[in-house]
Amino acid sequence: MYIDLPFLLIYVSLSALLLVQDLRTGLLPDKFTCPLLWSGLIYHQCCRPAQSSEALWGAVAGYGAFSLFYWGYRLLFRQEGLGFGDVKFLAALGAWHRWESLPLLVLLAAGMACCLTGITCVWCGRQALKNPLPFGPYLAAAGYVIGGINLLQGV
Repeated sequence: MYIDLPFLLIYVSLSALLLVQDLRTGLLPDKFTCPLLWSGLIYHQCCRPAQSSEALWGAVAGYGAFSLFYWGYRLLFRQEGLGFGDVKFLAALGAWHRWESLPLLVLLAAGMACCLTGITCVWCGRQALKNPLPFGPYLAAAGYVIGGINLLQGV
């Protein structure tokens, strides 16, 4: 368990940096997403070698799923509907939480985004809607929730 701690601190720190960066600038820079991705893969290789393949497939599935959304929307509407930083962030979260957690993670992130955006609209009116909506903070929050669930389950 003690060997996990440095990796978990890296996960929490980089996810928090991405959350704040996306709120401030609307960008999820590679200087944070790439180390998050690689630290998740290295964590599983060092601390949970039996789950290394699921972590690798989580990164592939996260990148692939959001890439399909990114390119599909871009081809249909000739504009971005999702930033490519979100694609890389989901790949990193897939490396940390493995492929099995990705559907719940995305569902939680989308649910939180819808709820908070709805509350903001009711509270402040429609002019409070921000376009584009930064999705990274919701991905980070969902990652923390999934991580907490996994920690409680001892996974």
